[in-house]
Amino acid sequence: MQIEIVKDYEALSKKAANIIASQIVLKPQGVIGLATGSTPVGTYKELIRMNKEGLISFSNITSFNLDEYYGLGADDDQSYHYFMNENLFNAIDIKKENIHIPNGKASDVGAECTRYENRIKEAGGIDLQLLGIGQNGHIGFNEPNENFEPLTHLVNLDSDTIKANARFFDSIEEVPTQAISMGVKTILSSRKILLLASGENKAEAMYKMIKGKVTPKLPASALQLHHDVVVIMDEAAASLL
Repeated sequence: MQIEIVKDYEALSKKAANIIASQIVLKPQGVIGLATGSTPVGTYKELIRMNKEGLISFSNITSFNLDEYYGLGADDDQSYHYFMNENLFNAIDIKKENIHIPNGKASDVGAECTRYENRIKEAGGIDLQLLGIGQNGHIGFNEPNENFEPLTHLVNLDSDTIKANARFFDSIEEVPTQAISMGVKTILSSRKILLLASGENKAEAMYKMIKGKVTPKLPASALQLHHDVVVIMDEAAASLL
């Protein structure tokens, strides 16, 4: 695990964008795994700038998102489909048919999870997976549990996650209680993983992820088992290390 501590969120965003851009330059027809939440927004802004300036192209890139709220359609302004369109896809030259996000309105959620896994395999697997981390140590929507869920699955969201995400909704009652998420095995099958953490509220999770034992009670700890993980955090997120 390669750990890089930078001064602040701006530095984190630029360094992360440079790593993703390098991956795109090295493999223009590659597969990139993407994340939502507030942490990657700055990274996406940098990637948009690079794309506009002609430094990188997404025209042959395939993307897979980690997760989607279950019960929200792609046109819902709180869905991760909508988030990705607003924060990245609408501003770059990626082909719409190459964008993959779980269907939060799937009538057969089990079939949707299987379909999503199959699409990843058909694409040749994920070359680089971008991750954030929850205050409770979740990656994707893999919540603290008694075991690691290996593949894409339906998750009952932890109360801490619901509270943390309530800031994006008018009220906590509107926050979905379930999500479709890549599993831990799916994430670890990525050839390279890039995890970002910003802010003092992530410091405890980062300490446990790096210094603690591997346990499904802190899903991010599973990254200790991967051969190529880059962790970028600002000084606030690294304050307990």
